[in-house]
Amino acid sequence: MTMFRSRRRKIERLDFILAGAQKSGTTALHYFLSKHPNITMGDQQEIHFFDNDAMFVSGADYEQLHKHYPLLALSKIAGDCSPSYIYYEPVAERIWKYNPKIKLLILLRNPVDRAFAHWNMQRFKGREPLDFFDAVREERARIAGAPPGEARRFAYVDRGFYGQQLERLFKFFPREQVKVAKFEKFREHQRETLASIFSFLGCKPLRSVRSKDRNVVPYERAMN
Repeated sequence: MTMFRSRRRKIERLDFILAGAQKSGTTALHYFLSKHPNITMGDQQEIHFFDNDAMFVSGADYEQLHKHYPLLALSKIAGDCSPSYIYYEPVAERIWKYNPKIKLLILLRNPVDRAFAHWNMQRFKGREPLDFFDAVREERARIAGAPPGEARRFAYVDRGFYGQQLERLFKFFPREQVKVAKFEKFREHQRETLASIFSFLGCKPLRSVRSKDRNVVPYERAMN
């Protein structure tokens, strides 16, 4: 009977964004967020709406973001996972203009380990001809004047200046809307970290948590 059907609503604004940092456990966290019965994530892991300059040339059409989400049950909240957001300078203001009440999740990793994992990913994808130390030495020259997308691709060290990136967020969002967690703690104390994150989002913890390691692929090997 229709009276017993769950009422659903069209998404008006996202409730939260997992905004970074790249190579810091966001794939694993996205997995757990998508498993929560009261959370809906987009139909692709990284939508890249707010760091796509083309979306903001003549006024943002938020339907291009919302089309990635189904109708929501009244009890559900909606989120996105685009870990490049914390790094790209225009994003914080764009998100604030979209929803000044949004909550932001940030995972941070040891900058050296993050840089090496980032370089390994680029090597694995066939985008990086240089060895790690040469890539670090050449980073400034390579990203200077490069288009934003290409510059971000090789910003191994620059992405690790978390203080600057968080300062940009805090210019627009109060600290109570930003949850920062460490990748290393998430890896070693997964259940505890997840409970804290779900509490921040106003959700109960998952009843069962199966261990989900970070994105285990060939480019996650250790640095010699």
